[in-house]
Amino acid sequence: MPTDSLLWPAAWAWPAFRRALLLGLALLLVLAAFVPHYFAYIQARPGFVLPDPLLAALPAHDVSGPTFGLIYLSIGATLGYLLRRPALLLHSLWAYLLLHAFRTLTLYLVPLEPPAGLLLLHDPFVDRFLYGGPTPITKDLFFSGHTATLFLLSLSVRPRLWRQVLLAATVAVGMLVLVQHTHYTYDVLAAPFFAAASYWLAGRLVRGVVQAQ
Repeated sequence: MPTDSLLWPAAWAWPAFRRALLLGLALLLVLAAFVPHYFAYIQARPGFVLPDPLLAALPAHDVSGPTFGLIYLSIGATLGYLLRRPALLLHSLWAYLLLHAFRTLTLYLVPLEPPAGLLLLHDPFVDRFLYGGPTPITKDLFFSGHTATLFLLSLSVRPRLWRQVLLAATVAVGMLVLVQHTHYTYDVLAAPFFAAASYWLAGRLVRGVVQAQ
């Protein structure tokens, strides 16, 4: 049976799959609890301002609406696809966790101050349930989590047209966060590389679990 077509009854009957999925979901909850405290630390830490000729030439505009419209539409559609394919869902879940592990490390290693002209992105979900503090988070910069997440979604799907649509959404979101001056150009350009590395590593981690019996 091809890996991508493994159905939930068969997958759930497989102890190794259950353990990997439940561990991944538990780590996702730990991540949700950890992120606000870590970002508060990142926000309080001094950083460096980087020269960015593209941002200097680009007028800042608030494009929060189209940015998160694209992000949440892409996430919802891709989740609908993955929920019918447990092997791909497991792969993508671990890739997402690894992506955040990379981002936790890079945020620590590359302390930055916000770009000049930054306009706050207003995310109705994250602002309410993850950050939730009185001080806006503006220093979670290298690398762009929004761009990386969209690129990761494009790697998670198999139909060529769907992947192309998600790649276009990735480019659009990368451009929109630059228009908002939420990220440096370097943050956006680096994001796909970390997403690709996360997806590749996750594939190696779960390969023994997702292969069909």
